[in-house]
Amino acid sequence: MSRPLNIIFAGTPDFAAESLAALLASHHRIVAVYTQPDRPAGRGRRLTPSPVKRLALEHELPVYQPESLKPAEAQAELAAIDADIMVVVAYGLILPKAVLDTPRLGCLNIHASLLPRWRGAAPIQRAIEAGDAESGVTIMQMDVGLDTGDMLLVRRTPITTTTTGGELHDSLATLGGEAIVEALDALVEEGLVATPQPEAGVTYAAKLSKAEAELDFREPAAALAARVRAFNPWPVAWCTFDADRLRLLMAEASDLAANEPPVAPGTLLEHDGDALRIACGPKGREVLRVTRAQLPGGRALPVKDLLHARADRFPAGLLLGHHHEETSS
Repeated sequence: MSRPLNIIFAGTPDFAAESLAALLASHHRIVAVYTQPDRPAGRGRRLTPSPVKRLALEHELPVYQPESLKPAEAQAELAAIDADIMVVVAYGLILPKAVLDTPRLGCLNIHASLLPRWRGAAPIQRAIEAGDAESGVTIMQMDVGLDTGDMLLVRRTPITTTTTGGELHDSLATLGGEAIVEALDALVEEGLVATPQPEAGVTYAAKLSKAEAELDFREPAAALAARVRAFNPWPVAWCTFDADRLRLLMAEASDLAANEPPVAPGTLLEHDGDALRIACGPKGREVLRVTRAQLPGGRALPVKDLLHARADRFPAGLLLGHHHEETSS
């Protein structure tokens, strides 16, 4: 067994907590945990610790929650811990060069994409939205750039036609925990080869916003179906429906039946028992088959259950979303 490393762990959400749990189960030693300050959450807006902090406290680990790592005092506090290495996962704070250079072996990041594709804030969802066939995690030696450091270890996983943002998040969180333990073991035993990221293929995963979750049915069916899956469970794709919102949670691209003429994008077609069929594409010649949805005030359900209970709410010809002037010809 390799020599155990003394690790500072820095992370905040559930995704990071999975990696912390994997390191705690390894023979390496977590000597300190850095996480974002407690934030207001829930209806009462009560200050709530991050998932990483909760796990750290369960294991009686020292927890640090600076607002920033830029002040000299915060950097001196971190240096005094005298760790071998720092592991960073979805921490949420920028690490200045002084911090990156503090641990003897530097700082490693677990990034949820196959770098250099999808640098940035939302790599999991953007990979699905773009129709990528695979995703993965990259263990990276951090530098001062945005996810630009040398790659040390890459692990891949497929994206299927039914993979949601939530499912890929969970599988990559597990994969990230396994990969960081493997990387640290290899680092101690025989070292890891640092591979510079190629200049070709760089893309940026912009932060998700609620505003982009509203569907425009003039877009192609494949793009809409991918967005529905990518934005499940957040921010959740939706369209206007009887002056309210219909939340769409699972969908696939399809085509009009041979006997169906093109109609205005957003028009609800005859359902097929298992799915809502919505005309889409620039000329309404494509179909978005929605198989899981949520009515206002209701639970998320398979569409066949919604239709069984309330088929009257989904008459063919109903126009969903904003009405646009262009119609099919």
